[in-house]
Amino acid sequence: MSKHWVTDEDTAVLTDLYELTMLQAYWKLEMRDEAVFSLFSRRLPERRNFLLACGLDEALHYLETVRFSDEALGYLATLPQFEPAFLEWLRGFRFTGDVYAVPEGTPVFPEEPILEVVAPIAEAQLAETFLMNQVHLQTLLASKAARVVRAAEGRAVVDFGLRRMHGADAGMKSARAFYIAGVDSTSDVLGGLAYGIPVAGTMAHSFIQAFDDELDAFRAFASVFPDTILLVDTYDTVEGVERVVELARELGADFRVRGVRLDSGDLAALAFRAREILDAAGLHEVTIFASGGLDEDEIAAIVRAGAPITGFGVGTAMGVSKDVPALDFAYKLTAYAGKGRTKLSPGKRILPGRKQVFRMEEEGRATGDVIARHDEELPGRPLLRKVMEGGRRLPDDGTDLREARDRARRELAQLPERIRDLAPASPPYPVTLSPGLEAYLDEVAARYRRPPLA
Repeated sequence: MSKHWVTDEDTAVLTDLYELTMLQAYWKLEMRDEAVFSLFSRRLPERRNFLLACGLDEALHYLETVRFSDEALGYLATLPQFEPAFLEWLRGFRFTGDVYAVPEGTPVFPEEPILEVVAPIAEAQLAETFLMNQVHLQTLLASKAARVVRAAEGRAVVDFGLRRMHGADAGMKSARAFYIAGVDSTSDVLGGLAYGIPVAGTMAHSFIQAFDDELDAFRAFASVFPDTILLVDTYDTVEGVERVVELARELGADFRVRGVRLDSGDLAALAFRAREILDAAGLHEVTIFASGGLDEDEIAAIVRAGAPITGFGVGTAMGVSKDVPALDFAYKLTAYAGKGRTKLSPGKRILPGRKQVFRMEEEGRATGDVIARHDEELPGRPLLRKVMEGGRRLPDDGTDLREARDRARRELAQLPERIRDLAPASPPYPVTLSPGLEAYLDEVAARYRRPPLA
């Protein structure tokens, strides 16, 4: 077992301790009946009109591969909570259940299941921590990236966030989530290798600083990478653009620099000035790319100003979802041994049983969702599909990267304009419960309500 990196051999114990204590209790009490657990968001943050489901691919991989290694079992044996016979039972642990989920790239709303796990209760219980960790992170980041892409209004968006993300795993999974949400490329080379995502990047300020003269730095880099984008704000942005013009005059027909990058200051104003300088020199094909602490609000303001910028590099604000760093996610038991289960805690209701979500559409535009019991037949398009059976992924599991990216583009385009906008939607997207689910919720809740004391 690696002491520094999570691998497939480690994931069984990448969990909260209480998951394992519950497993031992289920084992000792011989509780083996089928359970249903739902993973969903209770509510939307103020600055989100929807969430973009993501992370299913990693969730299904975990369920297919989760095992307790000898080293993991040896460590658990040192803890006082666990009996040797239970640990021996864990040695043969495998996930054998089914999973129903919305495909990656699907917009979802409060209380709608992103996925539901149907399995013997111990198997479904153990999955809680890992599934929440992965689906929460990737849904959070895909949802943020969708806003950035929306703000850019068709201009290129490049993920620059790896260096400030919360760990290596977040940096990897974010590249995939961002790509599904519509981001064009990533600076993360391992993300490109692992997922086949386009990679992008040219130079940092340190390269310019390593030379005594800015023009010498431009000349040297362009000799190695003729079709590059040159970073022009190391000393003075306007002078940096003028140095690019000097280089163009020097190289003549051999000048192939594709663009300049602005990374500080008033990006809109500097873009207008840079465009004037480049156009005056006949460099109409040299584009302007902007970066430097950008988020969707700043990008939207730049676009509204009509600044001649063709693409944006977005780092920290998107990489850590700076304005909304967490979602109110839950993974809750909704059925066990054939009976629906719920909670009566204020503000934390659980919709019992397996469910289906029907998306109502008129003329290609989503008009509202209905959360129903899984076996109801209602108007609209059902969103949850079976993606795993008997512990094995099904061929069409909704996780193919290019299909998920295309799906996100289509599905987002079908949402009402106010839901796609950056501002809080008024009214929010309508989500209702079917009469059948409403009645079942009342029936299940009634089982747990005590009669008033006399």
